[in-house]
Amino acid sequence: MQIHKNASLKEYNTFGIDVTAKQYIAINTEEELKHILKRFYAEELFVLSGGSNILFTHDVEATVLHIQIMGLKVLKEEENEVYIEAKAGENWHAFVLWCLEHNYGGYENLSLIPGYVGTSPIQNIGAYGVELKDHFVSCKAIHKQTCEEITFTKEECKFGYRDSVFKNAFKNQFIITSVCFKLSKGNHHLKTEYGAIKEELSQRKIDNPSIKDISDAVIRIRESKLPDPRKIGNSGSFFKNPVVDVSFFDNLLELNPEMPFYKLTDGTYKIPAGWLIERCGFKGFKKGDAGVHKRQALVLVNYGKASGEEIQQLAKAIQYKVQQEFKIQLETEVNII
Repeated sequence: MQIHKNASLKEYNTFGIDVTAKQYIAINTEEELKHILKRFYAEELFVLSGGSNILFTHDVEATVLHIQIMGLKVLKEEENEVYIEAKAGENWHAFVLWCLEHNYGGYENLSLIPGYVGTSPIQNIGAYGVELKDHFVSCKAIHKQTCEEITFTKEECKFGYRDSVFKNAFKNQFIITSVCFKLSKGNHHLKTEYGAIKEELSQRKIDNPSIKDISDAVIRIRESKLPDPRKIGNSGSFFKNPVVDVSFFDNLLELNPEMPFYKLTDGTYKIPAGWLIERCGFKGFKKGDAGVHKRQALVLVNYGKASGEEIQQLAKAIQYKVQQEFKIQLETEVNII
């Protein structure tokens, strides 16, 4: 384990923002993590995972702990289900591909989502009709101040739409070190109705899709709409899709009959934030090297040398315009530091 002084974080965040950390430490084991936590006060540490859900707007005057604990293990197998433990430093998409190789179903709709396994419960990541919580069992986490290891059940995580207890009551208190999932081994329950998956399968003349077919369809859809962060700096969806009550929805739909929407099980309605942003004229917008992607208005991008502050100012301009036009306050999905 090495400590690097005044380290650049450019290669550790998918926006490609070039900021400097006071110190940088790559953490490869739970023992290393506990050792470091005992040496520092919690407020002196900044925990970094895959860097795919963060926008740096200034240098980090703290010691950055980059969680790179690796490992995949089958904990238990039943006739139709399998329990998998994935360590926090595992790349999420690589984990999904590993599941497909072993015919473990459940997360094929979450293919190509950037980031690490360890932060997936914090955000309750989701796409194309599937959320992390759907196959989540528990996660292990270490308290930053006491170094106590605690196991959180699904109920204790209090998952919501892009939300969990780790973003609220326990914000910045724990570091997740591993996650346990329950996946199917056969008789997979496929979700093909959400988004363009059904259309993609139809175009490829696939009537009886496998979980690999679903994953391939999702990958093709995402690649056609979203920029590769290795080529254009971005963090995927920058804003959450707003959820509104039925009264607000009815009024909005009357004014905008062409508006797309998704009715949720609790009777509320989810409005695509990308549609709102596009209607406000920001799709393809560019100012300097900060911009809105030309194919997906929900994605803010760094075309080269944009600063975090410039991208943040663009986000604020979008929020202001959407509020003015639709009376909806967009919330950021990306953490702004």
